[in-house]
Amino acid sequence: MIKKRNRKRIVGVVVSDKMDKTAVVEVNRLVQHPIYKKYIRRRSKFKAHDEENKVRIGDTVEIVQSRPLSKTKHWRVSKIISHQA
Repeated sequence: MIKKRNRKRIVGVVVSDKMDKTAVVEVNRLVQHPIYKKYIRRRSKFKAHDEENKVRIGDTVEIVQSRPLSKTKHWRVSKIISHQA
């Protein structure tokens, strides 16, 4: 019997592709301030594994959580949603 995992999937923009087989993906989200109720932009950067070095800066990609691949890399690029022209 195969166990099906619900892995986290998030969409972000590639901000760096300088490393070999690794892309830095920036994810923006809106968070409501607990007291003032105003929405604040928050960003997180994730290092994602890109086996074939296909992604470029500006591409929108979907990344999926995976086992630790290195000290800071715990995500994989699952698909490229759009290319930067």
